[in-house]
Amino acid sequence: MKTLAEFKASLTEAQPPHQLSVQLKSLWYDGKGDWHKAHAEVDQLNDATAAWVHAYLHRKEGDIWNADYWYRRAGQKRPNVSLDEEWEALVEELV
Repeated sequence: MKTLAEFKASLTEAQPPHQLSVQLKSLWYDGKGDWHKAHAEVDQLNDATAAWVHAYLHRKEGDIWNADYWYRRAGQKRPNVSLDEEWEALVEELV
């Protein structure tokens, strides 16, 4: 999977593509509307990329304090863009 369009097209499937990283799998579940499964994918990971996905998920949840904690862990700042734009930016960064 090499593009955002391919990633979005995979959202019609029942299961995520096997070659996805854990971070992309989290975004895939979020794209399918399953926030809890998305969160479970990255909840125990410690790398910066997982922290960024984790931050996005808590921002989406509305838990801004927790989101900001994870943005700091990721070396990022909370973006001033829509959640959809951030989701797409994350996917584009990771595919």
